[in-house]
Amino acid sequence: MFSSTYLWPLLLLPLAASQSATDLSWNPPISSWITNLSDIINGTGTHGFIFNSSELPKGTEYARTYNWCNMPHVRLEDYPIAPLEYELDYVEVIHRHHKRTPYESNLFPEEVPPWSCTDTAFSYASKPTGPQAHHPADTSLKTAYHHSSNPFITPETTNWTCQFPQITHGGLEDSYQHGRDLYSVYHDKHSFLPDLNDQHVQFRVTNNRITSQVAGMVIAGMYGSDSMKDLSDSPIVPLHVQPYQIDSLEPAYSCPAAVGLYSAYAVGSNNTAWLSHLSAAKPFFTTLDAASKIEANNTDWHVSFDHYFDNLSARQCHGLPLPPGISQKTANAVYRLGQHEYSLIYRALEPSLRFSTGSYGVWLAELADNIEKRWHGKSKVRFRHNVGHDGSISRLLSFLQVETMVWPGMGAELVFEVYKLGSKESEDVRNGGDGKRWVRVLWGGQVLVSSNPVLGKMHLMEAEVFLDYIYAITGKKAEKVKDFCNST
Repeated sequence: MFSSTYLWPLLLLPLAASQSATDLSWNPPISSWITNLSDIINGTGTHGFIFNSSELPKGTEYARTYNWCNMPHVRLEDYPIAPLEYELDYVEVIHRHHKRTPYESNLFPEEVPPWSCTDTAFSYASKPTGPQAHHPADTSLKTAYHHSSNPFITPETTNWTCQFPQITHGGLEDSYQHGRDLYSVYHDKHSFLPDLNDQHVQFRVTNNRITSQVAGMVIAGMYGSDSMKDLSDSPIVPLHVQPYQIDSLEPAYSCPAAVGLYSAYAVGSNNTAWLSHLSAAKPFFTTLDAASKIEANNTDWHVSFDHYFDNLSARQCHGLPLPPGISQKTANAVYRLGQHEYSLIYRALEPSLRFSTGSYGVWLAELADNIEKRWHGKSKVRFRHNVGHDGSISRLLSFLQVETMVWPGMGAELVFEVYKLGSKESEDVRNGGDGKRWVRVLWGGQVLVSSNPVLGKMHLMEAEVFLDYIYAITGKKAEKVKDFCNST
């Protein structure tokens, strides 16, 4: 197995036990079919994982079922109740956008049948602000437009009515329901989530437009029904976004050391584990290439199963048939291989922890700072909501060293809840000052279990322990991340 200890800068090396009780070492995930290459190659089916609908089959347990098309998230019916003496003080949500069309780079030379998005209204419109500002017309893009004088028209482009990618009608509806479910827990049950125009709520997206498409529907689900606040009377809802060059949520900030580390053990590398699964999967590539008309020498499509996974899963999530020549058995193999690859990239190989903390450490340092500022009365924001990508959630799961790594599907969600004791007066008497805080991490709506012995089952762990784990790796204001990114 590839060893890259030398790439880990001194600032990020685990501290000696006498210096800190925080365990910064990599702890492998538990063994499962996802980590077993023989099961991946020779197995059948998807081990109960669902890839063909946002809706679960009747009788399926929501909270324990992996559904790529619409992952489980916090909702009232399955929400684990904290002990009554604990009271919510801060919540930060981060989830992947909901289901979409494939990226254009993941389309086959001929998409049969072609994608259609005539059931969505897609817009780039902006509006000026201020009391004298005029409101724009309500517009949407008609992406099937073509002109006979354009010499680059092909039969396929004339059939396109989608942007690649864009959140589909089904993905928008799933986003709306996601918002309603969060509201039912954090407003109706906890009486914690305040009104939309309150200064205590903040929403954040990435520079990729699909996260804004989802955020709009999530907010509507939270506040837009007849029984809630009427959005037509509310001000513009700000979606916070960092400049692309430094965006920590996607992430997009430059980290050459993380990129170098990744290229040495993951996609495109000569790592034995990575090459082994590609070699074993050659018969699947042969079948897929013949059906899709992807050239066998097209490197991008053959250094991982990412392209085939995205294409096939997007089709099946939206009820489209598999392309001619690709059976459900082959598609299931692609889905198994995708799970195996994400385990290799983010958990099963030792460099994964260093890669993830380098490439996502800035967001983690921001999370820690958000918790501390709220804790010590320096911030009024009590609920933050982030809409990111699979790479966002994967890196967080890697950093938290989740016991079983999966490819985070559409809508996959992590929630960081911070609690205080219910009686503020008695709490301050016992603990002094701002009182103690406790952190609970929910993954897919249930308490996350980490392989790291200090984190373990992340249910009401002392906030100091959680923050120490973050800062020991990232440093305050992520100064260690910056040092790592600029290292050689």
